[in-house]
Amino acid sequence: MTSTQPRLPFVWNNPLELPPEYAKLREQAPITRVTTAAGDEAWLVVAYDQARRLFADDRLGRSHHDPANAPRISNSALLGGPRGDYATEREDHTKMRRLLTPAFSARRMTAMRGHVQELVDGLLDRMAGLERPVDLHAEFSLRLPVLVICELLGVPYEDRDRFRALSVDLGDFSDPHRSLQALEQFTEYTGELLRRKREHPAEDVYSDLAAADLPDGEAALLAAGLLFAGHETTVNRIDYGVLTLLANPDQLDALLRDPSLVEAAVEELLRVTVPGQGSGVTRYAHADIEIDGVTIRRGEAVLLSPHVANHDPAVFPDPDRFDIARESRSPHIAFGYGAHFCLGASLARVELQTVFGTLFQRFPTLRLAVPFEELRRRNDQLTGGLEALPVAW
Repeated sequence: MTSTQPRLPFVWNNPLELPPEYAKLREQAPITRVTTAAGDEAWLVVAYDQARRLFADDRLGRSHHDPANAPRISNSALLGGPRGDYATEREDHTKMRRLLTPAFSARRMTAMRGHVQELVDGLLDRMAGLERPVDLHAEFSLRLPVLVICELLGVPYEDRDRFRALSVDLGDFSDPHRSLQALEQFTEYTGELLRRKREHPAEDVYSDLAAADLPDGEAALLAAGLLFAGHETTVNRIDYGVLTLLANPDQLDALLRDPSLVEAAVEELLRVTVPGQGSGVTRYAHADIEIDGVTIRRGEAVLLSPHVANHDPAVFPDPDRFDIARESRSPHIAFGYGAHFCLGASLARVELQTVFGTLFQRFPTLRLAVPFEELRRRNDQLTGGLEALPVAW
């Protein structure tokens, strides 16, 4: 490690603009050594082509041959270091995908669209009756994904305050004790739910997990990961999508004039927004990898940064411009690529399309109720996001 080596996380001065260090790295060294938030070394990958190739490279995995000594990305107990069994990771991943893919299939998610619309309409009806300004983050962006994931997984909605608090603690990448304690409590909670599902199964994902041939601890950890990821990232996508549209009134006007543009608008929002810390998806090299003159050694950590790669000007001309009419032959990689493509992609698309096909139609004069500069990012959280989003209309 050298004193001149870039250190993560970079400072965000504007929630809608990537820190300039990413663009400099892409120009000078798109695969470069960095110092992580935990003080270890990792390779950071910020260019689109290299990120996609490494996403598809089966020599990278989430496990490590020596997990106790593996380089860590952060102090997050869930995502800060290696996960899984090194000897069986590929087989375990295949089994997990086979188990969960039917529950998150595009067909099943499309079938949920009508119900998601009902939930969105109900939340906006409720919001319309509140005194303004309204914190859109607390009253809408958070409530919708929590409602949807609770129904899909089979989690009692009345438990939302409990698992939300655990999610916040779990996502803390600065305090390892807080994060580890939250993970233990989270898996205790989901393990308890799975035991109930074995006795009283229903048509939900947790019932499928409860019936699967998985060790109790593994099932509880998987259940906790699904609940955490299934709402946290979509919350932030809604907030940042609203901010992006408000910051681009010409694009918002186009969407209001032609609601059929909502699918294209959502894809562009997925490409351009970076609601997390931006540093990337953690992988470990299971063998030496040679790529574009760089040698990644077995056991080294690799951060694949899809959100930064989605701003690569070699693939997306004028990449920082939000344009719902953008034409590109290359799809964004906001949900990853290859065998680890996000299981929840179809669910996220249904939720976001419903939100952005409805919110501004219902409140066409929606606006920020505070100066943009007063918005605060959650810089201590792995998933980033905003502390609040005050709006009026």
